Amino acid sequence: MSKHLLEVKNLRIEFPTRRGLLTAIDDVSFHIDEGEVLGVVGESGAGKSLTGAAIIGLLEPPGRVAGGEIIMNGRRIDNLGYEEMRKIRGREIGAIFQDPLTSLNPLYTVGRQLTETIMTHTDMTPTKARERAIELLTEVGIPAPEKRVDQYPHQFSGGMRQRVVIALALCVNPKLVVADEPTTALDVSIQAQIIALLKKLCRDHGTAVMLVTHDMGVIAETADRVAVMYAGRIAEVGPVRQVVKQAKHPYTEGLMGSIPMIGHTGEKLQQIEGSMPRLTNIPTGCAFNPRCPKAFDRCFKERPNTIDVDGTEVACWLYDKEAAHV
Repeated sequence: MSKHLLEVKNLRIEFPTRRGLLTAIDDVSFHIDEGEVLGVVGESGAGKSLTGAAIIGLLEPPGRVAGGEIIMNGRRIDNLGYEEMRKIRGREIGAIFQDPLTSLNPLYTVGRQLTETIMTHTDMTPTKARERAIELLTEVGIPAPEKRVDQYPHQFSGGMRQRVVIALALCVNPKLVVADEPTTALDVSIQAQIIALLKKLCRDHGTAVMLVTHDMGVIAETADRVAVMYAGRIAEVGPVRQVVKQAKHPYTEGLMGSIPMIGHTGEKLQQIEGSMPRLTNIPTGCAFNPRCPKAFDRCFKERPNTIDVDGTEVACWLYDKEAAHV
């Protein structure tokens, strides 16, 4: 088997507080292969963005990686110093954030921001870097790039700013792009354009994408595989079609059942009762047990490990043949 481009093994992220250590990500494992789009989905507070921040080395203090490993292209990166990680960020891992205004400096033209990034990670001259910046703006679908390269972020619409951020993330052809809610702040028609653009870039450049979102529609349209997170843990990981059509974990079933389907009029949508637990109050056993309609004794006592069920990894005792439940 070929090695994975990115491997996250038993990742644990902690935040020290006055009341003790708060575990925000608890024993999370997954992988991404070259040219693959992995969708990471779950409710707000499930730990999706935090996992992405750990991968690109932008965890905000006092948060820290307290356990596990993040391996990029066969090299462990979670224990690197700031300067070493800065070289990897941009050259090997790009990032696209939810709000493009937080990624772009309002005082500099988009061309200056692109050329500075290119020159930081390559040996290009300023002239060549500018040519490359114009190429990138063309590639991400910005009209009249020779003119717009000298404009400032406030002169672009929200969708166009997000295209600039994608160009910025792809400056030096990184192997992996972590896209954190890249379409959330955009209207539906612009969302579709950005999704199509991400898919095209993956196809043309062989770039892998970790797509963090809470929108299952975006995942179904874009991803090859999907990882479902709940309360800082992985609930289910598998091929997107399989997870969408034949969800195994009760939480994933609830997520899929809550999405309205075209043509299914008059049917009541499925509802997941209750809300996700606070990180300070994760229940014993399976974190989903207070809300799970299928929970039985073992779910309240032991935390389930992921089990392979027809090519999907599921953290649920329902699929453990030794689990005696009735």
